[in-house]
Amino acid sequence: MADPKTMKSAFERNQKAVKLRPEIGKSTATTKIRLSGGTTCEVEHKHWKFLVDIGKSEGGNDAGPGPGILERGALGSCLAIAYSQQAAVMEVPVDSIEVEVESDMDARGMLAIDDRPPGFKELRYKVFIESPASEEAIQKVIDRADRHSPVLDDFKRAIPVKREIHISHNL
Repeated sequence: MADPKTMKSAFERNQKAVKLRPEIGKSTATTKIRLSGGTTCEVEHKHWKFLVDIGKSEGGNDAGPGPGILERGALGSCLAIAYSQQAAVMEVPVDSIEVEVESDMDARGMLAIDDRPPGFKELRYKVFIESPASEEAIQKVIDRADRHSPVLDDFKRAIPVKREIHISHNL
């Protein structure tokens, strides 16, 4: 289990290494997704494999959580981990952390009924922390973690998205 001392040590070691050699902090990650059964996707990254799908009411196989669930899960888990990590670095004791992520959407865009955006209209997250520390100390942990959360940043800031298409013809 990751304990505060180990997390603080790893964070500070990585921080020092990237300060000394910024190039080691830059990387590219690749995740492969293969579609089967019409809507079921096998997601593979390094040694992890899991299924993503849409529900039967949407014409899917319901073989795994849908992309929207994973988006909310990515944000919530990134924040929960960041709160835990920053609490360890700042030596603020924490007993439990829970993050609840809500999203609003209007399916008319996704279903091509009109020109509205097909994605989320709004995301909200609630943070629940149990700790013997002062509210001020916990607020500092949350603020620092939010400022440095890569997934929260991805949702808040428009990032370039590039598409490349490769088509094979089976003759």
